[in-house]
Amino acid sequence: MTEPLLYAEADGLVTLTLNRPQARNALNIALAEALAAACRRAVAEAARCVVIRANGPVFCAGADLKERQGMDDDAVRARRVKGFWAYESIERLPMPSIALVEGPAVGSGVEIAAACDLILATPAASFRTPEALWGTVGATQRLPRILGKRLAKDMMFTGRTLSAEEALSAGLVARLVPAEALEATLDAMLAPLLKAPATALALAKRCIDEGLERDPRGALATELLAIEESLAAADWKRAMSGFGA
Repeated sequence: MTEPLLYAEADGLVTLTLNRPQARNALNIALAEALAAACRRAVAEAARCVVIRANGPVFCAGADLKERQGMDDDAVRARRVKGFWAYESIERLPMPSIALVEGPAVGSGVEIAAACDLILATPAASFRTPEALWGTVGATQRLPRILGKRLAKDMMFTGRTLSAEEALSAGLVARLVPAEALEATLDAMLAPLLKAPATALALAKRCIDEGLERDPRGALATELLAIEESLAAADWKRAMSGFGA
């Protein structure tokens, strides 16, 4: 049986590949569980960065609706929790994470990409969250925080699809590059990231994520505590010893 998710590690870089191209990489229970398990493995192996990409022309077509057929309410609830668990596992990774989106991301696909720290996309990428139009609820929390509530509501209420260019302008996509430049751009992004002190990157990520949930004074306290952790780790001394050399 084909694995729903491929896990590869090389020199601190973990690459997770959604591997259900025959189902347009739709999120089923097996894929959700595999994503959560892969995130735990990446943490256990002290990965320095996690990249999530997809096999096939579609990043992720959303939840696997075929799997839901015949499920009772309790089974649907349990399945949704598995999906939320997968998104949260990605979002809570201590190391930086990058989503490579080279095609449509719908529903759960948007959640997976948005849970990453950065999205690197090609012009073929698009983003859509039509859950409410399908009679369900989902993708209501991350996008308003990234795009603002007005645009998030437009997408949810009308099924509006954001093109790659619109997603870049709105701040969902960090970088938009031609398909032929994708791998070179990813390598350029990873070069400084994989060399930087892992503790400092993790602390910076935590400060940004937690700081946005707090008032300015609480956010400053978060950064001050992170500075203390950084001093204790002494990575800064090693980094500074080579500065200007």
